[in-house]
Amino acid sequence: MLTKDEITDWFKNLQDNICKELETADGLAKFREDFWEREGGGGGRSRTIANGEVIEKGGVGFSAVHGETPENILKALKLEKTGFYATGVSIVLHPQNPRVPIIHMNVRYFEMTNGTWWFGGGIDLTPHYVDKEDARYFHQKLKSVCDNHDSSYYGKFKKWADDYFFIKHRSETRGIGGIFFDRLGAEQPKSKEELFAFVKEVGSSFAPIYTYFMHKNKSISYGEREKQWQMIRRGRYVEFNLVWDKGTKFGLDTGGRTESILMSLPPQANWLYDHKPEDDSEEAKTLELLKKDINWA
Repeated sequence: MLTKDEITDWFKNLQDNICKELETADGLAKFREDFWEREGGGGGRSRTIANGEVIEKGGVGFSAVHGETPENILKALKLEKTGFYATGVSIVLHPQNPRVPIIHMNVRYFEMTNGTWWFGGGIDLTPHYVDKEDARYFHQKLKSVCDNHDSSYYGKFKKWADDYFFIKHRSETRGIGGIFFDRLGAEQPKSKEELFAFVKEVGSSFAPIYTYFMHKNKSISYGEREKQWQMIRRGRYVEFNLVWDKGTKFGLDTGGRTESILMSLPPQANWLYDHKPEDDSEEAKTLELLKKDINWA
């Protein structure tokens, strides 16, 4: 039977491998590592990268925490008092060039002392400028990962991502979506080994996908107009993470390390009052594509 220690060790190795691939693709910046401990039990390794050739700021975090499940989480899950163990890897990368997209990934495992367990996670892409060719490439890669395990996964998990990564107060998606899933195991009639195999392939797909975009788009020229738009789109990213993201809330509610939880935020962002892009501009065309249910694949 697959154990939480085996899952934890694989996530640690995933963090190692992704950091190596990103450093190689960036060619300049190196990751800084901080070890931290959670007062209630467990801890993690936060690795951050900054001022690179391609990556302006990013983080690849690993954590394995345990303890008494907070009351608000028990209430949300309709469970009696029980302990928990949670481990996973979470990544956000903010690039220098506005033509390189922001990317986020999270893969995680959660179990309780009452025997309940599940996997969750996903990958989503947030371009500052939506390139249709890049969007198709991204979604086709994710569809292939999903189809290797269950032909129903991509359709379900893409819709879940569209609905989850939606900035309700702006009526726009955070980016072009991707896949998002949660409670696989608690609500999925498959073995832990089968579901972990899927989660591993999702995690392993991250570095090849993002380094492709790094190499492809890093040398595209840009000016002040594109940088200003990048800052505005980063502002939308901040709004989603601080207002709507459940992972941010879970980390803060369980006493996680604040610096590690908020490493997903960009180094700079702008909020211009009532900003509207010019009609038929690249910026306006991007806004038109920040919608749910676009069939990119």
